[in-house]
Amino acid sequence: MIRKRRFFLAFALSALLAVSGLAGCGGTTVRYGDPGEVETLTLEFGSTDLQTIAEKMVQSLLVSPLFGDRRPVVYVSQVKNKTAEHIDTKSITDTISTALLKSGKVRFTAASEINKELLEQLEYQENAGLVDPKTQKQFGKQIGADYMLYGEITSITKAAGRKKDVYYKITLKLADIETGIIEWADEKEIRKGAQKSLLGM
Repeated sequence: MIRKRRFFLAFALSALLAVSGLAGCGGTTVRYGDPGEVETLTLEFGSTDLQTIAEKMVQSLLVSPLFGDRRPVVYVSQVKNKTAEHIDTKSITDTISTALLKSGKVRFTAASEINKELLEQLEYQENAGLVDPKTQKQFGKQIGADYMLYGEITSITKAAGRKKDVYYKITLKLADIETGIIEWADEKEIRKGAQKSLLGM
């Protein structure tokens, strides 16, 4: 009986350790991080690059003499990706637009993002007969944009031996829609480098 009991206890302990080992190997630990923490996982365009670019461009644009007491209306065109990698340029555009709007010095027209939905809503209010005429919105009342904000991001990648270098440049411009004159332009450059270890070769 004692021998059987010892065998059973040893078997149960072995099984418990095996299960614990599997859980440890296959488990994933999730933690919240600081969104502003510098991200250096890869050479690809990342969150730190986006935040750096947005801060630089917003500060530059806000000190422009175009923005005084008047709050001009701006049409935003999505930043174009001229790099070889996939970059969510809508995220870049949204971050810059949100920061500018929060400054209180500029307004944005939603026509660049949801023009189709705006027109459908206007048509619904005018034609469906379901909206109180006192609150019904009319065609021809939208505010025309004063300026258009547009730009692009480009990159150059070089590799030699164990070293790799990636250079990013984003250029933004603000053009007067009526005259076509570019009233403001700026660019931000980012260079990132990496070197593989000898063991990684």
